[in-house]
Amino acid sequence: MKVLITGGGGFLGSGIARRILLRADTVTVLGRHRYRRLESLGIESVQGDIRDADGVRQACQGMDLVFHVAALTALWGKRRDFWSINVDGTRNVIDACKACGVGRLVFTSTPSVVFGDKSRCGADERLEYPSKHLAFYPETKAAAERMVLEANSPSLATVAIRPHLIWGPEDPHLIPRVLQRAKRGKLMQVGDGTNKVDITYIDNAVSAHVLAAGALAMGNRCAGKAYFISQGEPVILWSWLGKILEELSLPAVVRRVTYRRAYLAGALLELSNRFLGIPPEPMMTRFLAAQLSHSHHFDTQAAGDDLGYTPAVSTRQGVEWLLEHLRSRQPD
Repeated sequence: MKVLITGGGGFLGSGIARRILLRADTVTVLGRHRYRRLESLGIESVQGDIRDADGVRQACQGMDLVFHVAALTALWGKRRDFWSINVDGTRNVIDACKACGVGRLVFTSTPSVVFGDKSRCGADERLEYPSKHLAFYPETKAAAERMVLEANSPSLATVAIRPHLIWGPEDPHLIPRVLQRAKRGKLMQVGDGTNKVDITYIDNAVSAHVLAAGALAMGNRCAGKAYFISQGEPVILWSWLGKILEELSLPAVVRRVTYRRAYLAGALLELSNRFLGIPPEPMMTRFLAAQLSHSHHFDTQAAGDDLGYTPAVSTRQGVEWLLEHLRSRQPD
């Protein structure tokens, strides 16, 4: 079996590459750079851009399975950039799979595709896309997910995996952003601090993708569907983050702001930043205000039934490994 992973040099993509290497004849990652650490394991690294249709088609030649992980995941930026990478790039991957006879496509989506401006508690995959998204990232990921699921056919089996808030050692996004703001005294609680959210340890997110690929090979039960993935036990967001800060001897979160004020501040900052030509990401956005103050956790029963997914690494164990990693990086 020959496998291609777009965005294979990233946090999730590299994890999938290392795991699938145990099952595949060859594993190739397609990304913006060469990834020496993966190459040292016997994984081929191809430098390219998913916006380049010819390059994607060339990378897909001879592949049996594609994991499409690459995406622009930022909270801020220009709509055309999100659209060209997340939507047009995904279309290039789908077209290349069809042209090259790839049989299976596993797409990395996000629960944000069904998150608007209201709490979502225990919803399953029947939850519909909102009429309006608060940011370009969820908007474009929703459009891409639709394309992937609609592309499902007897010749190309597709599935979308929606892991929620991936974290763990070497996470370059979620936890580092929190720690950086805490160190600078700029981390502020949005809302009353009681909101529950799903989180996903990196190893569990990787397992979900590999299980989905296997399920596609076994039949069509999961083909053309999307699946929520998480630890299966939502955490009270601000309490969970507070415990991590405490364990690392970092300042506790003492500043608080209501959701309404944070949302209004985000709207004003977005407006002013766009007027100024999209400078660096504002401290607050409407999407971030909603994410930090609302509950968003989902039912993962379908993933268990159809993919055989269960979170092998518990939240407690994952936090222990995360703290061990972070402490090893702290200066003496």
